[in-house]
Amino acid sequence: MRIPEQLTPVRRMLASRLRQLSSDGPILAASLAQVQKTCGQPSCACHKGGRKHQAYHLTLKEDGKTRTIYVPVDLVADVQTWVAEYQRLKALLQEISQLTLALVKNHVQDRKRKHGRP
Repeated sequence: MRIPEQLTPVRRMLASRLRQLSSDGPILAASLAQVQKTCGQPSCACHKGGRKHQAYHLTLKEDGKTRTIYVPVDLVADVQTWVAEYQRLKALLQEISQLTLALVKNHVQDRKRKHGRP
């Protein structure tokens, strides 16, 4: 993202990003991964070198430790949406932070410009 040096466009961009900050549904700070697993039935082909079963796992941090949680197949689409919403908001917060930092950095130059100094 290119950040302008003038404060007016920075403020306009910041206001636009702040309006986008709301979310309609749940947000999940995790990663969703598709894994291949063997099942618990010894007679299954997956135990004899055959094709393994697909499963989905969430990976997240709880109390500073990495945790993995099984996601049921019927919930995968919802979880993907929740994780994608978290990623969208995370990127948006990064842009808001950069724009706010630009406001701080350009404040002195803007004040000098208003008083007629170069």
